[in-house]
Formats: sequence, structure tokens, C-alpha cells
Amino acid sequence: MNWFLITQELSFQKFMKQSAYMEELKYDFNEKAELRHTETHEPFVFNYYKNTLERNSKRYQALGHLLECYIYELLEKVCKLHKVYIPIQAVMEPRSFFFMSENALTNPSLLLVLLQDHGVFRAGQWSQQTIVRHGLQHGSQIPCIQLALQSDYGIIVLNPNDNFMDLKLEKECQSPLGYTVESSSTEMFQPGNPFSLSKVAQCIPKKYSSTPEEHTAYIWNHFILKSAAKNVAFIVHGYGGLVFMDLLVQKKWEVMNKVYAVALIDSAHHVEHQLGNDTQLLAWIKHHCREWITSHKPLDKPVATVLKMDCPKVSAGTENHSLAPSTSLQSIFKYLKNALKAKTTVHFSRMPIVTRSCTKRKQST
Repeated sequence: MNWFLITQELSFQKFMKQSAYMEELKYDFNEKAELRHTETHEPFVFNYYKNTLERNSKRYQALGHLLECYIYELLEKVCKLHKVYIPIQAVMEPRSFFFMSENALTNPSLLLVLLQDHGVFRAGQWSQQTIVRHGLQHGSQIPCIQLALQSDYGIIVLNPNDNFMDLKLEKECQSPLGYTVESSSTEMFQPGNPFSLSKVAQCIPKKYSSTPEEHTAYIWNHFILKSAAKNVAFIVHGYGGLVFMDLLVQKKWEVMNKVYAVALIDSAHHVEHQLGNDTQLLAWIKHHCREWITSHKPLDKPVATVLKMDCPKVSAGTENHSLAPSTSLQSIFKYLKNALKAKTTVHFSRMPIVTRSCTKRKQST
């Protein structure tokens, strides 16, 4: 991927110049897609204001919202994806959205769905912190999207963390190109993180997207299930794995028939709690899922699992949870390709319930 051309054509500075923190945030992405200071060329520094956590947190929050706007722009201008608002019929109420390629619903063969971890980041990002620290190549979903498009997949990029409309940020955060940032977070990061903000914003839940599970289920029902694709694959990270397993349980027969492969990346799912003793689901995940987990072992080396009923696990080639999507990317696409070749057409359907009256009638004939 030629990041130099991308960052030159769509400069992050266009967004920075419209920010109230223009002087405090003199950053741009270089030719390697790394975030660097425009004058010193140093990486991002959180402690800009000495010993002032709240001011530094607000500055970092401003950077995060500008990154959202920039990533959305890259998704539309570079990846040529379309922004789709949900609920479909909603007009005068808070709405969420996701992105998909032009042929996502019409491609008769392949569809790839990206489902991210839980956090403050939005569609197009695996990790906001990783973008800041390691660059777009590792923290954004753009390399994955580009690889999927080159492999002839239609693609859907979910936005599971866009759950609320923050009334304050809705007024404040406008990008230079007209993007409204619809914040879904009441805090910057998880509890205990130094970037966390103590003040809770006033938020309104977005219909059918108030949780990652609700967002994913809505897009499954109204888009993925209705797509022409005979072969649907998921790439999920962290909490996204738990969300997928929830979808699998809730839409068992639909998912088992529509999805041919799931690449889980350091997933937060729990097979025993979520799938229970459902032998059909347990057998399905063993044959249709593989997980890349953080490990000191080299990439793709098998990793032992405590639960025998879980899917096969291999090393992601890193011990860093946030870097796992980028380190395992090439391996994941090889897995999806091989899984497609090995696919056998099996239609899953509900087994008829045998009652005592049915058994008596059979015995009497």
C-alpha cells in the first residue's frame, strides 16, 4: 500500500487546521503513515501540559475525534466505501451508521464483515491508541479492507461502538469536510487508563445500536442476511468475538448456513458460557472458526487451549493485543482462502421434535 500517496492526497493537517487545538496538535501522518509532529518529527506526546491530566485528556480526546473524521474520509475516498445510516427508516432521531462497498449486497460469491473490539474508536479502526503510537498501517482497518477488495470480496465495516449521541460533542465536533462526529463514549478509555475522563457526558442511545450486539444484529438482519453472497466471512477482534458468538446463538441456523469462516483475533468470547452444551454450535465453531491469540510463539504456531470444545487457536505473532490484527492479517487471508477451497455445502436446519404421540403412531403402523 502506498501510504505516501494517500497521506499526501488526503492530509490529516486539513482536519487539524479546523481544530481549536491547532497549536497544541501540530501533527500529521508521514510517508510511512506514522503520526509525527510537523516540526520536531517526534511521536505524539500525551503530557503536553505539565502535570495537568484533565487538559491533556481533552487534548487527546480532540485528537481522537479528528482521527475519526480522517478515517471516515479515507474509507470513502481511498477505499471507495459508502456510508449507510441506520435505522433505515429513521429521520428525526439519533442514528448510527456503517460502511460497505458498492457490491457488498450484490456480489454473489464473497462478503467480508469486519467487527472491531470494544472502545472509543469507530468504524475503520482496530485501535485508536495503536494509530497514535504505531500508525495507520497497524491501527486502522484500511490495509485489511484494501486486501479484501483486491481479493474480490464485497465488504461491510461495522461500527459497533457508535452507541450514543453526545449532545455536547455533536455541537462541537465538525470536520472541515462536513463530517459530524457522533460520539458514543461517556469516557475516553477503560477504567484505570491514564487517558480516561472523569466527567460523564449527556448521551442519547441510538435506536438499534445502543450496544455492539444490537448494532451487529440489526445489520445482520437488514443487510448481511439479505445479501447475495453465498460465502460470508467475519474478521473479529477482542470483544467483537463475544458479539459474534452472541449473534451465532441468537441467529443459529441463519449464521451456520450463511457464514463459511470466522477469524477471531484475541477474542473475548467464552464458549462455555455463551454456547453451553449445544453440540451443533460447538461442532460448527470447531470447523468454521480459528483464533489468533497473543503469544510469544511465532505467527501461526498452535497454542494450547484449556477448553477442548473451543475452536483451534494459533499465535498472532505478538504479545500486544492491539497489534494482533495487523501482525496476523496475511495469515488470516490465507486461512479464509483455504477455508473457501475446503468448503462443503451443508444445509443446517432445525431437527423435528419427536413426541411420544408420534412414537406411538409409528409403533402401531
